[in-house]
Amino acid sequence: MLRASAVAEKIGIPTVSIIGSAFMKQAAVVCRGLGIPFALAEYPGAPMVDSDAELRAKVETNLLPAIIEGLTAVSGPAMGEALTEPEIGSVVFKGTLDEVQEHFHQNLWSDGLPVIPPTREWVDAFLKFTDRDPRDVIRALPQEGREASILSIAVNGVMAGCRPEYMPLLVAIVEAISDPNFRIEAAGSTPAWEPLVVVSGPIVEELDFNYGQGVLKVGRQANSSIGRFARLYMRNICGYRIPPGTGDKGSIGYTFNVALAEDEEWSRNIGWPTFSEDAGFGPGDNVVTVQSVVTSSPPTYSAGDTAIRHVQQFADVFVRAFSYGSHSGVKRGYWHPLVVIGPSIAKVIAREWTKDDVRRFLWKTMTIPASLMRHFCAQTAAQDMDFAKLVGEGTLPAHYAPSDDPDRPVPIIVKPEHIGILIAGDPGRNQSRGYMSNNAQGARTSRRVALPREWEKLRAQQRGPALAQR
Repeated sequence: MLRASAVAEKIGIPTVSIIGSAFMKQAAVVCRGLGIPFALAEYPGAPMVDSDAELRAKVETNLLPAIIEGLTAVSGPAMGEALTEPEIGSVVFKGTLDEVQEHFHQNLWSDGLPVIPPTREWVDAFLKFTDRDPRDVIRALPQEGREASILSIAVNGVMAGCRPEYMPLLVAIVEAISDPNFRIEAAGSTPAWEPLVVVSGPIVEELDFNYGQGVLKVGRQANSSIGRFARLYMRNICGYRIPPGTGDKGSIGYTFNVALAEDEEWSRNIGWPTFSEDAGFGPGDNVVTVQSVVTSSPPTYSAGDTAIRHVQQFADVFVRAFSYGSHSGVKRGYWHPLVVIGPSIAKVIAREWTKDDVRRFLWKTMTIPASLMRHFCAQTAAQDMDFAKLVGEGTLPAHYAPSDDPDRPVPIIVKPEHIGILIAGDPGRNQSRGYMSNNAQGARTSRRVALPREWEKLRAQQRGPALAQR
C-alpha cells in the first residue's frame, strides 16, 4: 500500500495509507526506506476478526479523523527517525570473538546464530572471486533502501559461513532477488515465506553440493551456508528483521532453507531437460534460481512401474497440501509450485511422459470446488473471490467461471507452465516432495553465474591449503 502511495505522492497526489495497528512499525521502516513522508491512518486491531459494528465504529472514530487530517494538514507528516549507518567499508568494531558476537547481536546484524567476523582479510578473499568492483551496486533494496553492493555481498557471505569460492553464486543470488520480477518488497508479508535457492550446472559438483540423499537437510557446507546467506542478506541489507526489529511481519514463520542442488546427470540419463534448461539456459551453464517457499507437502511416497501411478500420487497429496493457500496465487493469476522428484521415480515417469506431460496432468487434476477456494480466501483476508470478475479482467482463463455453480471444480494452479520440476534426492527410495510459493511474491527468478576470469587459478590456490592440511 505504501509503495502505491509513493507513486501517487511523487506526482503530486496526496494520500493517506490505512494501516492496521500490528503493521505500524513496519510502515515506519518502509517510509524511511522510500524516503517519503506519508500520512497514516491507524486501524486499531485486526479488521478480519471484528464484527460489522466494531468495524463501523473504528472507521468512524479512528480512521475518518486521521484521513481528513492527513489530506488537509498544512504541514506534511514526519518521516520518523533516520537510520544511522556505519560508513561503507569502515571498521565497525574491534574485540574478542565473544565481544564481536554480542555487538552484532545487539545491533541486529546477525540471524541469532554465531557469525564469522567479516574481517578485511576474509572479505578480501571473497572479493578475489569476482571481477566486479566492490563499489558496484546492483540495486537499492526494500525495506530500508540499502544498496546491494558487491562489498555487502562479500561481507554477508563471510558472516554466513560461506567459502570464498562461493562468491560468484552469492552475486547471482542477489541479482535474482534484486530483479523487480522477484518482488523483494513483499518478503516481509505475514505468511513468512522463505527464499529457496536452486543451484544448477557443473558448479554443483565442483563446489561439492549435496544433490542426493538428504538434499534439503543441513550438513553440507555449500548447501547450508548459501541458504543461510540468502536469509541473512535479506535481513541485514533489506531489513527483514523479526522483533526487536520491525521490518518483517511474518506471523509465525519457519527457518531458512538450505540451497537445493539439481541432479543434472540423472536428468540427462532419462532424457529430460534440466531445471535450468527449462528456464532457458544452455547445457553447461551455471545457474542459480531463487523463489519463495511458504510451505511444503509431506514426504510423498509413490510406487509402481507406470507414470500415472506416481504422478497421480503427486496430485492426490499436493492438492491437499496446497489447496488452502492456492486462492492467493489464483487471485493474482500466478503462483509457482516446485516439484522435487526422487531420481528413481523420475526414471519410471520418463519412460512414458515428458516434463510437460507431468505439468499438464497436475494442472488438470489438482482442482477444488470454487466455493471452497472462496471460503479460504474469505477466512484469510476477509475478501471475496469473484471468479467472473477476474476472468473479465483477464487475470484468469475462462474455465474458472463457465457457470455460477458453486461446486464446479477450479484448478489450484492457473497454468501448467507455472510448475517447476527438478530431480534431486535419494535414488534408493521412492520419495518426492512439493513446495508452494506465496502467490507472485518471490517469483521464480534465475541468473547465470559469472565466474571470474582467473577462476581455475583461484580455485587451485584455494585447494592447495586445504590439501596441505589433510
